[in-house]
Amino acid sequence: MKYTLSQAYVFYLGQVVRMYFIQDVPYTFDELPKVLQDHPEIQAEALKYRDYDDEELFKYSSYLAMEECHPLIFDVEVNNPALLPVDD
Repeated sequence: MKYTLSQAYVFYLGQVVRMYFIQDVPYTFDELPKVLQDHPEIQAEALKYRDYDDEELFKYSSYLAMEECHPLIFDVEVNNPALLPVDD
């Protein structure tokens, strides 16, 4: 089975971040520079989605790890690998 990845700008602990999802379950995020966080289009997108916090992201990420579906820990077949986070 191949899983579907997605990304969205969301609020995490009061700041806009780029959140990564597998099958609509969040598993990690990238912090954004202040200039991007304050950009009107990014703010508008983030307002479309719900807010996340540490405890919630930890639970989702732990669940994915227990099910061996966490794409940063396990070799998971995905439909769109270009949407995986990139290490700088």
